Amino acid sequence: MIGQSELLKTLRVLIEKVALYDAPVLIEGETGTGKELAARAIHYGSSRRHRPFVPVNCGALPDSLIESELFGHRRGAFTDARRDQQGLVALAHSGTLFLDEVDALTPKAQVTLLRFLQDQQYRPLGGEREERTDARVIAASNRELTRLVEDGRFRIDLLYRLKLMHVVLPPLRDRKGDVRLLAEHFVQIGSARFGRPVRPVATETLNWFEQYSWPGNVRELEHTIYHGLLLSDGAAISIQPPPCLGGAATTALPSYRLAKEQAIAAFEHAYLARVIHESRGNVSVAARLAGTERRHLGRLLKKHQLVRVPFHS
Repeated sequence: MIGQSELLKTLRVLIEKVALYDAPVLIEGETGTGKELAARAIHYGSSRRHRPFVPVNCGALPDSLIESELFGHRRGAFTDARRDQQGLVALAHSGTLFLDEVDALTPKAQVTLLRFLQDQQYRPLGGEREERTDARVIAASNRELTRLVEDGRFRIDLLYRLKLMHVVLPPLRDRKGDVRLLAEHFVQIGSARFGRPVRPVATETLNWFEQYSWPGNVRELEHTIYHGLLLSDGAAISIQPPPCLGGAATTALPSYRLAKEQAIAAFEHAYLARVIHESRGNVSVAARLAGTERRHLGRLLKKHQLVRVPFHS
């Protein structure tokens, strides 16, 4: 976690302590503050560091699939169940199950999760016996779960199960001095990812960076740097401030077609670089992650000159 602000130093100490104790953790913070990064820091600082870290986006799990996704199923459990399949809780055995956007779970899904958290026992769909896993649970939310409980939208008993230890991530606007360090970090990362030369961020750009409130937090800063790195010219990366800071409300725009082509190219390059990184350079694995054919992915990698991108852990 990049930064030297007092808030971040305090957070690092807390994460180190939380990592030592094998208990559930609830991480709360605004969108883009790095909740998954904090969860990974807890996992890799714990005794489970050599076992799997399994992230789950709860907002992407509909009621009809949550039990199958989490707990797996046996062949014939439903129409398309042609073979036995392990669930995510089994894959996280001896490791960490990270439940991101846990606030997005429906009431039915909350009950399903609560039953599992009580004793970490579960029954795969179509299974005849209870099974057990040993997974540390870390949950994350960009909303205050206490307020959702007050509004009747989140179960208080589930909150108690998840919140045995509590970590709150500070927004970027409160981390004094960290914006410059993060900007420099993302320049290095972006330059390696996109094959662009390393350039400093212009002084006037850094000045407005420190005045801006960053509602999207670290993620917004990261995307802003990548945008400037790819599209700005000159010896330094110069980025116009938003209108709220006196930036020009209207600037010379490229044609719609050109702007669309540039946006698509930038997205493709960023996505491909990420999927190659996640697959540790294995194109077959990358194709499965991307949900496309290996041959098609290979053509895209060649197009963006990412065929031989070295993997850095």
